[in-house]
Amino acid sequence: MAEHQAERKILVGVTYGQPDIVLREAAHFARVFGAALVCAHVDPGRYVVEERPDGSVVSLPLDPELPELKDTDFDQGLVAQVRTAVADDSIELSFRELAGDVAYALTRLADILDVELIIVGSRRGGVRAGLKQFLTGSVAAHLAHRQHRPVVVIPVAPVAEGKPLPWEE
Repeated sequence: MAEHQAERKILVGVTYGQPDIVLREAAHFARVFGAALVCAHVDPGRYVVEERPDGSVVSLPLDPELPELKDTDFDQGLVAQVRTAVADDSIELSFRELAGDVAYALTRLADILDVELIIVGSRRGGVRAGLKQFLTGSVAAHLAHRQHRPVVVIPVAPVAEGKPLPWEE
């Protein structure tokens, strides 16, 4: 970990099962910008009860049958995945567990932390991903149209030239 606190910050959205390429590219941007990398996971199955000045949140599950989490629980398996993918001790990493609408939560944290840019992965192909995007919209598109920072979208499953895009099949 870096010994000093970086003044510049880059926000990257992290999810379970996310291809490591998103994290590796986010680490590359952090090195180029000389920035800290803030890794944020947003749980859409929870809602925000309180927002703290540092951007962390207190949240509760939408389903009252789900277990309560501590305010700052960030899955340690996800932390391990990020650290392995980044594999660079010179990059200052921090982790935030957020709740609610993914694009809104990332935008809100970006505003609070005054980050340089937001990085997200592109959606995966397939029927399930296409249905989810149809119902909720693309996180990257919401970010690009609803806040003023640059949004970098890392392709996770590029389609070869001449092949149909997943939503065209």
